[in-house]
Amino acid sequence: MANDHDHTEPPSDIALRVKALESLLIEKGLVDSAALDEIIEIYENKVGPRNGAHLVVKAWSDRGFKQKLMEDASSAAASLGYLGRQGEHLRVVENTPELHNLVVCTLCSCYPWTVLGLPPAWYKSAPYRARAVSRPRSVLEEFGTDLAKDVSIRVWDSTSEMRYLVLPLQPKGTEGWSEENLLKLVTRNSMIGVELAKTPDQIQSMKQGID
Repeated sequence: MANDHDHTEPPSDIALRVKALESLLIEKGLVDSAALDEIIEIYENKVGPRNGAHLVVKAWSDRGFKQKLMEDASSAAASLGYLGRQGEHLRVVENTPELHNLVVCTLCSCYPWTVLGLPPAWYKSAPYRARAVSRPRSVLEEFGTDLAKDVSIRVWDSTSEMRYLVLPLQPKGTEGWSEENLLKLVTRNSMIGVELAKTPDQIQSMKQGID
């Protein structure tokens, strides 16, 4: 995993194979194009990282909800309507100034689809699955996450019985922000633990880059 690698995009050959398979299934009449588009829409927009971000932001803003989330994440997620595939057994682990959490699935690619959408390609790769356990600090550095030496790292191994979501630290200076603005700080990678939540300065830089 090189520093300049875009960890959020699948390799181009995989994307091409998926597209070819999709075209073949539609051509053979085995899959309806509209139905396929609807499924993709659900997982990309309705069942995706924004659901997890909503949990995070609500926990940042609502102490009572945070307590419920930490005690029974599945129930807390369900209270916001987030139910479904691979979301039944969810546990939230909280980052602190002294502790950083990182999630991996060492056996396959167990992942909380209901709140994080589809797993990224790198999450399923053998190098990540092995090195997240043996050299977690190095993996984090490759994602641009440079933690202080006195910050401990705890690695959580997802299984079919339990899937994890990281509650990132709320960036300083964002207390009292609206939910809409807080949501911009939370990324899928921060909820897996390979990155931190974005800072206000990073959001501003991104906005200037677009402008």
